[in-house]
Amino acid sequence: MSVSPKHLSERTASQNVVPAVPFDPLSSSVVPDQPVLQLDLPDPERDDISTMEFLAKLEQAWAVCDRFDLQTEIWRGRILCAVRDREKRGGEGRGAGFLQWLREREISKTRAYGLIQLAESADGLVGEGMLEQESVNQFSKRAFMETAQAAPEVQVMISEAANEGQEITRKQVRRLTDEFTAATSPLLPEEIRQRTQENLLPPRAVAPLVRELAKLPEPQQDDLRRVLREEPELDRIKDVTSTARWITKATEAGVAVRAFQQGELDLEKAMQEAQRLDALGLLADAVGQAQALESAVLKLHTSWRRLGGLQERLWVESGSSTPYLRDVLNALQSLSGATMRVSLGELAGGKRVRLQLVEESPDQLDPPPLT
Repeated sequence: MSVSPKHLSERTASQNVVPAVPFDPLSSSVVPDQPVLQLDLPDPERDDISTMEFLAKLEQAWAVCDRFDLQTEIWRGRILCAVRDREKRGGEGRGAGFLQWLREREISKTRAYGLIQLAESADGLVGEGMLEQESVNQFSKRAFMETAQAAPEVQVMISEAANEGQEITRKQVRRLTDEFTAATSPLLPEEIRQRTQENLLPPRAVAPLVRELAKLPEPQQDDLRRVLREEPELDRIKDVTSTARWITKATEAGVAVRAFQQGELDLEKAMQEAQRLDALGLLADAVGQAQALESAVLKLHTSWRRLGGLQERLWVESGSSTPYLRDVLNALQSLSGATMRVSLGELAGGKRVRLQLVEESPDQLDPPPLT
């Protein structure tokens, strides 16, 4: 299948283009004569406008906001780049000044570096000549982020479409990315790529397969590619995608499960046996639940230790003059003691769960019986 910008929407967004706002960081903090964002919103009380027309006008206004947001985020990213680079050049304290700048403006590090990445992506697309400066207004914010993360060939095609005045949405970028990935990825056997190019296989089904195969080691990729060569059909593609996803899930969770570290376990061979029984999904879910359970127990132990310490301190501070406080502490004893009793609530018929928490030394083999 030939992938080209023609797959993108032919609609133009000239009526919704947000004018570029001049910005001079060296001037005063308040720059006069800035363009005001005007939105032509329909009156919800009007009866002479159809629902379709009403929603269409709202969609246009929302698109304007998307484009204005994108421009603003790019500018903020460039500001943060300037602050960060200045700190690298002459700052002291290994970035302390940059972090202080973020704290004063209540900006998290994650958001700050996300904005910096967006600004660098914009500079890359525009600076390398692929995208014209005014064509940035053709993107929604998410579409621009998707384009910045796409393959260079996809970036070229999308930039050409934007330069021609076409409106670019995230859905369009993803569709074009899927088409390119499904038709060219070296992770796929030639039979799959060929059938995708001939429009016999949908890219939306093949692209997820590529993403899942990329997470696996080479031997497992080879095994799954062998299956695909023997049967390059849509149903087999879906099965292999699910299998690859389950293998990744079981492998990632298995590394974190501490119960597997107590013996000589071969999880890879166990997954092969489960796959032979057509139970790989069940094994992946079981390993994932084991990881979640261990994580919950670790959090439970931390809360249990902390509650016990707080209760002990309050008990020391209280006395016969604080009978109500003592009643509360006595009630908490059912949670802070070695044996915990927790009600499951009315939905479980008032049943309770009893847990006994015993801290063992690493060399103790047999757990104590629960009484």
